[in-house]
Amino acid sequence: MPKRPPQPVMRVVLNRELIVHTAVGLIEREGAEALSMRAVAGELGVTAMAMYNHVPNKEALVRGVAEYVMGTLELPAEKPGDWRAGARDLIWAFRRTADEYPRSLALAVASKTGIPVGLRAIERALDLCAAAGLDGVTSVRVMRALMAYAFGSQLREAGLSKFLREQPGGLADGLRELDATGFPHVAAVPDELAEHGSDADFEFGLELFLSAIEVLGRRAD
Repeated sequence: MPKRPPQPVMRVVLNRELIVHTAVGLIEREGAEALSMRAVAGELGVTAMAMYNHVPNKEALVRGVAEYVMGTLELPAEKPGDWRAGARDLIWAFRRTADEYPRSLALAVASKTGIPVGLRAIERALDLCAAAGLDGVTSVRVMRALMAYAFGSQLREAGLSKFLREQPGGLADGLRELDATGFPHVAAVPDELAEHGSDADFEFGLELFLSAIEVLGRRAD
């Protein structure tokens, strides 16, 4: 009986883009603490040594992740003369990126490597704050608060969604069973409290932020 010809061995053609993309997938699936050169190599079916020509160390890998994630942040078209609309569009763009890559974005924001690749977004945010009449120091604080709101809202919604899935019978049913004399306000809105987050909630909070910025700008005049 003739021998079967040997099956061709599939070899991974390594490049920086593939390595970074694999790292992002690993982070989103298992968290930033799982990221290492060895772990990414394992995902690709190669040795860590094989990646060093493309990504020399973990710091460079994190930089690549930051570049990739921030590269998905599409800065909206500028709206001269309407800082509020521009700020709204920018924060919504940040929210979309946070929704798609929550764990990778958290790593990018927390690392020093995330700052250079985010400079375009930072410049746009500071420019909008200046247009609202804020000074430099206040602009930086407002920018940080808005970014924290956008990113924090996404994390809250993701965490609360997991919590609600684990509740037998649903959170709203549990709230309805509360003693209304002890928790009258909670008992009045069980369905609303059980809602784990929505774009409408985010928009409501964002408008509160923007209104506060408008007041700060008027005070500075």
